[in-house]
Amino acid sequence: MLLPKYPDNPTPPPAHTHAPTDPAPVPVQRTLPSVSIDHKTIAALVVGGVVLTALLAAVAVTAISVAVAAVVLRSMLRDQHRR
Repeated sequence: MLLPKYPDNPTPPPAHTHAPTDPAPVPVQRTLPSVSIDHKTIAALVVGGVVLTALLAAVAVTAISVAVAAVVLRSMLRDQHRR
């Protein structure tokens, strides 16, 4: 009922291509500013990574223990209702 109308002949690609007559400009090489990283910075990053990993592990262990406790309580309550 509502069909799109496609053109009979699509527009052909251009017959000519544009060739630049000017020589290509020489690219400008930009140097990045040097960043000095000392041992204190590396130590701080390592300590931060260890702390974040420990926090993530603590959250995971807590979540698992809560899930196990919920399953145990559920099974105990189910047995209580059967009596």
